[in-house]
Amino acid sequence: MFEPFTDIVPSFFGWLNQGPLTLTIFLHSMIVLPMFWIYKQEKARLENEK
Repeated sequence: MFEPFTDIVPSFFGWLNQGPLTLTIFLHSMIVLPMFWIYKQEKARLENEK
């Protein structure tokens, strides 16, 4: 699943390139999870306007 990080210069993109699971976890935590939070926030705002 995770391979040893053997990059000469450890960088963010090298960390993402470790494997598909690392990229999936990153994308879900940075993009998908905030979408749920924004959705709930907007839903509550629309219900308060009525």
